[in-house]
Amino acid sequence: MNIEDYREYCLSLGNDIEEKLPFQKFKNGEGVLVFYVMGHMFSFFDCNDFSVISLKCQPERIEDLKAQYECIGNPYNESPKHWIGINPLTAPDDLLKELTRNSFEIVKIKYASKREQKQTRLDSAEREHIQPKVKYTKTKKI
Repeated sequence: MNIEDYREYCLSLGNDIEEKLPFQKFKNGEGVLVFYVMGHMFSFFDCNDFSVISLKCQPERIEDLKAQYECIGNPYNESPKHWIGINPLTAPDDLLKELTRNSFEIVKIKYASKREQKQTRLDSAEREHIQPKVKYTKTKKI
């Protein structure tokens, strides 16, 4: 898959996808294009060297993928425990798309869940703040 087709595929995954070049201040990072969902990275590569795309992956899948596919190896500059690197020039398009969608979903599900938990805590705190606390007192019988 070429760089433009891959970029279009990443952007097609949802309306909440952002693409940025966040590492321009770093010597070897000027051309690193990063795709984000919910403000968190799910895919990135160097536009000047389109030989490795780094993707999030379930840790339990990584060794099997590396053993099964020659195009899968270590990611660029990320933890190999949670990320894989895939060569887009030698990888089958369907595998690249499947692993990219998987990475997107890992990040989206993780941060959607955290956002819901945070919102639930905020809603609960807001309800407690708005609802007056009623004190009950015992009355003496006459």
